[in-house]
Amino acid sequence: MISPTQFEEKFGFRRGDVTLVNWRTAPFNRWSFQNVGELVPSARIGAWAGASETTAADFSGLLGETVSLSSGTETIAAFLDRSSADALTVMKGGRFVGDWFAPHMPSGNRHIAFSISKSLTAVLAGILEGEGRFDPEAPITAYVPEATGSAYGDATVRHVLDMTVSLDFEEAYLDPESAFARYRRATLWNPGGGDEGLEEFLLSLKRRPEPHGEVFRYRSPNSDLLGILVERASGKRVPELFSEKLWAPLGACGEGAITVDRSGTARAAGGVSLTPRDLARVGEMMRQGGVANGRQVVPEAWVHDTTTAGSLEAWKRGDFAHLFAEGRYRNKWYQSGKGSYCGIGIHGQWLFVDPASEVVIVKMSSQPTPVDDPLDHDNVDFFEALAKMV
Repeated sequence: MISPTQFEEKFGFRRGDVTLVNWRTAPFNRWSFQNVGELVPSARIGAWAGASETTAADFSGLLGETVSLSSGTETIAAFLDRSSADALTVMKGGRFVGDWFAPHMPSGNRHIAFSISKSLTAVLAGILEGEGRFDPEAPITAYVPEATGSAYGDATVRHVLDMTVSLDFEEAYLDPESAFARYRRATLWNPGGGDEGLEEFLLSLKRRPEPHGEVFRYRSPNSDLLGILVERASGKRVPELFSEKLWAPLGACGEGAITVDRSGTARAAGGVSLTPRDLARVGEMMRQGGVANGRQVVPEAWVHDTTTAGSLEAWKRGDFAHLFAEGRYRNKWYQSGKGSYCGIGIHGQWLFVDPASEVVIVKMSSQPTPVDDPLDHDNVDFFEALAKMV
């Protein structure tokens, strides 16, 4: 614990300056993204009791190397600074080969992963599917009968998993008067929450006129609904499932956390915080076909489906075709069209897996804006270049 004076010297502002109004804005996010539980109610995700983290791997030798990006050529150090990076962790062939942390992020701290939480929640769905307790082709109402009459009333779990629900909702991150702002109040991420819970909000959403399944539309409420679906299928809460079904088999060394609403409903779409290394362990498990520590954590068939299937046509009609021209989206993971795949979160969170080079890269950041399309392209170029370097 540091003193108030040390805190201000380190971050350039006082702890008391960080509130629910500004926690996702710069410069306050450099602290808040590592300490979400001090601002939003959060549930613990227990670590594996027998785990102990190894010493950080030195990355300094590569900081002066140059990389060619969409925006030009610059050193790795310069790019990390320009992209507001907080942490970078690299694995090669199952070994940690590089760890880098910004001065304001100590080694071993956890950091919010934002929408990579979607990819993690989908892994839980895959595990339950392998256990015969979750059917991706079932109607939503098989698990949540209350969804009748909402946008999800005639949708399937597959539509939710692949973001092809015909949902009348926009991801208007910066509009304080939008339905998205109401959504964030329901999750207790914004001031004024408490009158409406997350599940109530989700089941109030209406659909668009076109059929489900035809267009990839990135809509975060789908992933929060997935969290509710896996709870209904398993009879357990999301944080408990993460601890039992994922953290323990991975040998995760740090405790995780997930934000919750007034009723304890988990923010499965974006509320998970974890260490960079534990996130990298998830990527390595995917690279190994669902195996970690000699144990089949998630079925190999599910990993293969996640990293190769999905509708190219739905992707090309959707929101993110500019990022991966030949990409796909399956089970809440992105495929690049080049053999690599990833989880992505706003403000610069990335889990990048390149099976060809046996490399897994985690980059956690505190970018000032939620979405920065040119910087996203630079990040992809950076990961591809770094995978070749190591």
